[in-house]
Amino acid sequence: MTRVFSGVKPTGHLTLGNYLGAMRQWVAVDQHRADALFCVVDLHALTVEHDPARVRRLSRQAASLLLAAGLDPQVCTVFVQSHVDEHARLSYLLECVATDGEMRRMIQYKEKAAREQERGGSVRLSLLTYPVLMAADILAYGADEVPVGDDQAQHVELARDLAVRFNHRYGHTFVVPKATVPGVAARVMNLQEPVSKMGKSDDSGPGIVYLLDEPDVVRKKVMRAVTDSGREVVYDREARPGVANLLEILAACTGGNPEELSGVYESYGALKKDTAEAVVEVLRPVQARHKELCADPGYVEGVLRDGAEKARAMARPTVDAAYRAIGLLPPVAESAGPVGTVVNAAR
Repeated sequence: MTRVFSGVKPTGHLTLGNYLGAMRQWVAVDQHRADALFCVVDLHALTVEHDPARVRRLSRQAASLLLAAGLDPQVCTVFVQSHVDEHARLSYLLECVATDGEMRRMIQYKEKAAREQERGGSVRLSLLTYPVLMAADILAYGADEVPVGDDQAQHVELARDLAVRFNHRYGHTFVVPKATVPGVAARVMNLQEPVSKMGKSDDSGPGIVYLLDEPDVVRKKVMRAVTDSGREVVYDREARPGVANLLEILAACTGGNPEELSGVYESYGALKKDTAEAVVEVLRPVQARHKELCADPGYVEGVLRDGAEKARAMARPTVDAAYRAIGLLPPVAESAGPVGTVVNAAR
């Protein structure tokens, strides 16, 4: 059975873009067609300045929203990255295979490092090396496919390169994964800056619809979305990015086609109104289920505990094999002495 791995980073509240571009696909398709693992990648949230309490809070919220969106722990594995030591164990081995040049060519590193420097902050080493940790996330589980947005495809390519290089140097150890990119609404754009992705770490709150936004807040944000010059509703991603973004969101929420929907509307106002209501209705069941889960924190904790146990059992054989292959001495086993005491086998 195909194995799929994907994750969300708790650096901000999850957005409509996360849901339409990834989570809904995981729920409707990926968890049923594959041996699927979905992870809150909290270690990745430490690569920039952060509030520890906020990271913990957002990690729990992200896990609850994954479940609220419809991931079924009886069907797939839902867990938190830091709860499974194999991610960090394998990451160091892959750092010993990756090169400095590869890391510095990563587009997201260049962009994020530039932003940190503009703020007057220092750039953490982990920001440079986190694509290797991402590769470890994938390779530890022998994932065949990694559903990602097109902005993350470069990181999956790195995981492929590292897997091939490790296998060539030290013997076949890793499955070589491939990225799978969803189609419509794979990249929902910021409502105020429709040429930029709707990112959860963005500072532009008015342009981002969060999964837990109240209906009136959603309506206000969509109605204030930036459109384009002219009055005609036309689907043209290059020339009319604002209108195209609204049409794509509406199409994703209603199962329609953005080009066909463009012929239905004669004004931007009508398009915005219908888009706002469609988003409210899509988020309604997710928010209702999230409220139920918040009232039962023990359930979420149990899911994450069981998920980590399952994930650990999947990852450990591969990571142990990588340790042997690269030349590390296996741990010395312990055995019972003649009177039941533990005796180190090396003595």
